[in-house]
Amino acid sequence: MRRINLSLALCVMAVVSGCGGGDSSTTTTDAGPVGSTPVGGGTAKPTFAAQVTFGDSLVDVGSYAVGGIQALGGGKYTINGNNTTVSPALDGKTWTEVLASQLKLPAPCAAQTGLEGDAAKGFSIPVTNHGGCFAYAQGGARVSNPVGPGNRQTGSTLGLLTLPVAAQVANHLAASGGKFKGDEIVVVMAGSADALAELDKLKADATAAGEAAGKEAGDRVARSVFALSLTGQLLKAGLNSVNALRASDALIAELAKPDHTPASLALVLVAASLPQPGDPQPQPGGTTPDWPFLIPQMIATATADATAAAAPIAANAAAKAGADYADANGPRVVTAMTTAAADLAALVKTSIVGKGAKYVVVNNLPDLTISPFALAQPASSQDLIKQMVTAFNDRLKADLAGQAGVLLIDVASVSRAHAADSKSFGLTSVTTPACGANALGAVLNSLVCNASNTIGGDVSHFMFADGIYPTPFEHSLIAKYVADQMTLKGWL
Repeated sequence: MRRINLSLALCVMAVVSGCGGGDSSTTTTDAGPVGSTPVGGGTAKPTFAAQVTFGDSLVDVGSYAVGGIQALGGGKYTINGNNTTVSPALDGKTWTEVLASQLKLPAPCAAQTGLEGDAAKGFSIPVTNHGGCFAYAQGGARVSNPVGPGNRQTGSTLGLLTLPVAAQVANHLAASGGKFKGDEIVVVMAGSADALAELDKLKADATAAGEAAGKEAGDRVARSVFALSLTGQLLKAGLNSVNALRASDALIAELAKPDHTPASLALVLVAASLPQPGDPQPQPGGTTPDWPFLIPQMIATATADATAAAAPIAANAAAKAGADYADANGPRVVTAMTTAAADLAALVKTSIVGKGAKYVVVNNLPDLTISPFALAQPASSQDLIKQMVTAFNDRLKADLAGQAGVLLIDVASVSRAHAADSKSFGLTSVTTPACGANALGAVLNSLVCNASNTIGGDVSHFMFADGIYPTPFEHSLIAKYVADQMTLKGWL
C-alpha cells in the first residue's frame, strides 16, 4: 500500500489554509470583493453589511482594554499591540479582525467594555456600552452561566464581565429592533470558557475533598504519635508505666481545653503522676521531676514527632482522595460540556437564525488537548479534557446538522493539523507559549501579553501566546481557514 503524504493530506483537508512550499505567512487567501458574481454567472455572493460576533476569549477584540489592563499593554487574549516593525505576523489581531478586513468591513470594536475588580489595581472601570460596535464576545464568557473565569464572583481581582453568550445575543437584539437584518455575517465561538470553568471547579472541589481526607488521616496519626511520644518522655523523666500513661492522658485532655495554661498543665500532670492505690511502688531514691520546666519541652518534642509522622500520611491520603473525587466526578464535567453545546446550538437556531440571520459562522471548540496548558497536566486530566472537547463538539455538530444559514467550522481538526504538521503552516513552535511571566502569572496570561514580556527569541510564528490562546499568526491561520470554508459554502 502506498503511504499518503501527511502534508498533502492536511492541505487537502484545510483547502488552502497556508499549505504548500515555503512559509505560509506569505500565503494569502483573496476571495475577491464580497458581493461579486461568479465567473460564468450563477448566484451572486452575499454582500455583508456588518460583522456581528458572539463568544468568549477566542473572539474578544478588547472588552477589557481599559484601566489597569490597558496600562499593562493588554486587552486581547493574544500577543497585544501592533509590532509589525518587528515582524509582520505580530500585528495583534484576532482572527475575526483579519476576517473583517478581508470582507472590507470596518475593524470590529467591542460592544461593551469595563472591569469590576480591584480598584487599587485599576481593575474597576465602569461598564460602558458602545453603540455601533457589534463585537459582543468577552473573555471568560460562558454559553449560559454568567460566572466565567476571571469574574469577580470567582474571587478574581480582575473582575472580568464574562457576559454569557445568551446575554450577548439578547443585547444585540435589544439594540437592533429584536431581529437581525439578514445581511450580517454573524460569528459565534464559545465553549473554551465553559471548559476552563468546569476544570477549575473540579480541581477546587477535588482539592477540598483531598484536604479534608488528608487532615482526617493526618490528625488520626498525629494524635497517636503525640500520645506515644509524650508517654515515652514521661517514662524517661522517672514515672513508672502506669503513672506515665495516666499523666500523658491527663496532659492531652488538658491541652484540648481552649483555656489551658502552663500552670494548669503542670497541675494535672502532677496530680496524675501522684501514686494511687494499686500503682507499682516507685523506685527507691527517685526524685520528683521539675515539671514546670519539662512540660514545655515535652509538648514541643511530642508536637514535632507527631507532625513529622503525620505529614506523609496526610499527603498520601489527600492525593488519593483528590484523585478519586476527580475520577468520580469527571463524567459530570463531560455532561456539563454536552449541555453547554446544546444550549449554544439552541441559541443559534432560535435567537440568531430564528431572528433573521442568514449567514452564521459557528466555530467548534479547538482541540485543547494539544495546548501547553493541557500537555502540562497528568495523563488522567488530559484524557478528561479530550472527553470534554469531544462531547462539546459532537453535540454541537449533531444539533446544528442541516440547519440552513449555518456554517459549522471544525476548528478542532484544523488546530490538530497545525500542531501535527507545523512546518507546512509556517509555525515554528506548537508547544511553547510565546508569552513570558507577567502581571497575570505564567500560564493563562495573554490578556496582558505584549512584545515587552514575551520569551526570548522570535516568537512571531508560535502557535500559542499562552497556555491556551493563539498568537496573532495562529489567529491569521484560523481566519484563512474560515474564509476557505465560507468560499466553499458560496459565501465568498
